[in-house]
Amino acid sequence: MRFVWPKTEEQALNLQSRLAAQIEESPIQGPVRLIAGLDVAYDDADDSLIAAVSVFNADMLNLMETRTIRDQVSFPYIPGLFSFRELPPLLKALNSLDTSPDLLICDGHGRAHPRRFGLACHLGLVTGIPSIGCAKTPLYGDFNPPGTERGDWSPIVSNGETLGAVLRTQTDVKPVYVSVGHGCTLGEAIDFTLRMSPKYRLPETTRSADQAVRHAMKHD
Repeated sequence: MRFVWPKTEEQALNLQSRLAAQIEESPIQGPVRLIAGLDVAYDDADDSLIAAVSVFNADMLNLMETRTIRDQVSFPYIPGLFSFRELPPLLKALNSLDTSPDLLICDGHGRAHPRRFGLACHLGLVTGIPSIGCAKTPLYGDFNPPGTERGDWSPIVSNGETLGAVLRTQTDVKPVYVSVGHGCTLGEAIDFTLRMSPKYRLPETTRSADQAVRHAMKHD
């Protein structure tokens, strides 16, 4: 799809509403061999962003490739509109890869968003790659705590609509907040998040991307 960028909050809100209707919650088409994790960090020293993408083999969970990009902030800080700040450097990081991921796991939300269009939705729709939102904290919707065992989850709901899942990736460890971005089902989002989280609370993809942005912040 053509990449159109808003300049104002009103334009961004209108674009979110239009694009949210294009999100597909349907089974992933084709095999998933490479899974990419994405993260963004802010450098207040020069008002810039550092975006990182780490690509893993889906079967062995081997790190295949990591890229980082530093970019200038091009959109104001507005809750619920983070994708308009973070998407440009993330796309540049993805475009710099030698490999082509089959699935994206974002450190952020997908459908569990006030307008059903978080960062994972925006990224998946623009790239055409199936995407999952896996966030550390909740943003929108009501939920009950899941059970304490790995794999336990409870739905995130709003007005009777299921927007995502509160997922326990490790027994007796704080859950993560999973939702569809684009081109997958909630069941697949839960399954892939668990697959990529064999030892720790966060997926290995997210952990690696987070380490990459921290390293770049110190050494760029």
